[in-house]
Amino acid sequence: MTNNITHSDIVRLAIPIILANMAAPLLGLVDTAVIGHTGNASDLGAIALGSLVFNFVYWAFGFLRMGTTGFVAQAAGADDYAEVRLAFGRALLLGGVIGLLLITVQYPLIYSALWLLDGSESVEAQVKTYWDIRIWAAPATLASYAIMGSLIGLGKTRQLLWLQLFLNLTNLALDVLFVAGFEWGVRGIALGTVIAEWSSALVGLLLVFKNLRLQHEKFWQWPRLLNPGAIAKTLGTNADIMWRTLFLLGGFAFFTNQGARFGDDLLAANHILLQFISFSAFFLDGFAFALESLVGKAKGAGNRDLFDRVVKISTQIAAGTAVLLMSIIIAGGTTVIASLTSVHSIQAEAAKFLPYAALYVMVSFAAFQLDGIFIGATRSRAMRNASLYALLVFLTSSWLLIPFLGNHGLWIAFLIYVIARAITLGIYLPELRRSIAPTSTQY
Repeated sequence: MTNNITHSDIVRLAIPIILANMAAPLLGLVDTAVIGHTGNASDLGAIALGSLVFNFVYWAFGFLRMGTTGFVAQAAGADDYAEVRLAFGRALLLGGVIGLLLITVQYPLIYSALWLLDGSESVEAQVKTYWDIRIWAAPATLASYAIMGSLIGLGKTRQLLWLQLFLNLTNLALDVLFVAGFEWGVRGIALGTVIAEWSSALVGLLLVFKNLRLQHEKFWQWPRLLNPGAIAKTLGTNADIMWRTLFLLGGFAFFTNQGARFGDDLLAANHILLQFISFSAFFLDGFAFALESLVGKAKGAGNRDLFDRVVKISTQIAAGTAVLLMSIIIAGGTTVIASLTSVHSIQAEAAKFLPYAALYVMVSFAAFQLDGIFIGATRSRAMRNASLYALLVFLTSSWLLIPFLGNHGLWIAFLIYVIARAITLGIYLPELRRSIAPTSTQY
C-alpha cells in the first residue's frame, strides 16, 4: 500500500466488511427460523431470550476485536510481522482465558440473567438448557474476535466475509439436521451453534496462520508473547475500550428506558426506528472498520501523508453513504414501518418521528469515522473519556428537553448525543495527527 490509495481501494476494502456485518445477525435469525417452524411457543421464546443473554455477554467483550485491529495494523504498517503475530497471540490468549472464565461462572451468570428476565417457567427451563450447551462455545466465540480483529488489521476483509459465510452455512446445515432431522429442539439449536462456532474459529485460525506463517521463523516467540509490559498494555487498551462500550450501551439503554415512560405505542415506535439506525450502522461501520486498518498501518509506518489521505477519502465516502441512507429512509421509511408492524397507532407514531431517525443516520457518520481512527491508532483512553463526556451531554440534554417536548425532546437529545460523540472525540484528533511523523514514505 502507498500514499496513492484511492476511493475505489477503500470501497473494495469496506464492502466485504459491510457484507460480513450483515451476515453476523443471520446466526440468530437462522436459529429462530428453524425453531419457529418446528417447535412451540416456549421453544421460540427460549431461543429469543437465550440469544439475548449471549449477545449481551459477548458484546461486553467486543474490545477483543477492536483492540486487536489497532495493534495488528500498526505492527503491519511498521513491517514488523513478528509483532503482528504477537499481537494476535495475546488477543487469542486473552479471549481464551475470558471464555474459560465464562464457563467457570456460567451458573451465577445464567441465574442472574433469568432473575432479570421475565419469562414463563417453561421458557426459563428451555433457556437454561440452551445456555448449558451453548456456553461451551465461549472460548471459540471470543477467539473469533481476535481472529476478526487480525484479519481486519491486515486488510484481509474478503477472508473475513468468507469466514462469516462459513459460520452461517454450517450453523444452518446443523440446525436443519439436529432440529428438523433428529428433532432435538432447543438442544439441537444450541449444539449446532456450538459446533459451528468452534468450526469457524478453527478455520479462522488456519487463515491467520496461513497469512502470517514464515518458513524459517517461529510463529510465536513465547518470552515476547508473555512479556508483562506488553500484556499490561493490551489489558489497559482493552479495558478502556470496554468502558467506552459500556458508556455507549448506557446511552442506548437510557434512550429505550425513557421511551418506555411515554407508553407502549411510543416505546414500540422508537424501537422500530432504532432498527433503521442499526441497519445503517452496517454500512457506516464497514467504512470505519476499513479506516481502522488503514490508520493503524499509517501510524505504524509513521506516515502522516497516508493518514491524512485515508481519513479524507474514507470520510468523503462515509458522508456520501450517510446522505444516501438518509434519503432512502425518508423516501421509503413509512413503507418499511408498515412491513414491521400492522398496528396503526404504532405506525402513526413511528412515521411522526421518522425524520429524527433519518437525521441521526446522516450526522452519525462522523462518530463512526472517528471511532475507526482512534481504534486504528489504539488511542483507547481518548475513546473512553469522549464516550463518558458524550453520555453526560446526552443525560443533561434529556433532563432539559424531555419535560417540555416529550418524545420529541428525547430524539433531539439523542441527536445531540451522536453529535457530542463526534465533537468530544474530535477534540483529541489534532494531537493524534501530530503524533504521526510528517514524512511521506511508502511501505
